[in-house]
Amino acid sequence: MAELTEPRWTHVALPVTDLDRSIEFYTTVTPLVLVTRNVDDNGQGAWLSNKNQVDSPFVLVLAEFKPEIGKNFGIEPGQKATTLAPFAHLGIELPRREDVDAVAEKARAVGALEWEPRDMAAHIGYICAVKDPDGNTVEFSHNQKVFSTITELWG
Repeated sequence: MAELTEPRWTHVALPVTDLDRSIEFYTTVTPLVLVTRNVDDNGQGAWLSNKNQVDSPFVLVLAEFKPEIGKNFGIEPGQKATTLAPFAHLGIELPRREDVDAVAEKARAVGALEWEPRDMAAHIGYICAVKDPDGNTVEFSHNQKVFSTITELWG
């Protein structure tokens, strides 16, 4: 097993109201895949990541709490657990402009498209955004240059 040798940013965690529905959404609309599922006394959860992202592991943690635990975090049973909205969002950079259009089309088909594809400032690129089943915003971009900027700086 690989050993961590320095501090590392590893995950973002979101509460969800229906874990299976959220896994289905993220594995259908985004490029994320299911890494593992967990069950404990607080509820159930899942880790999603880019397939084979070994060199810099990063996961989206989805957590469905038992009602009595969720109340500790302001989550009411039967209510959406929106954490990232209206501007706060997860960002996924895509290799081609048409990939953004393809995501928008998938999201539009399931009623989840929040921002139509559009060109933004040079440091933002071509983007669209979708809403997950709990109302969280996920932005998809092309040419935002997060990947290229970081790899050029430290790669």
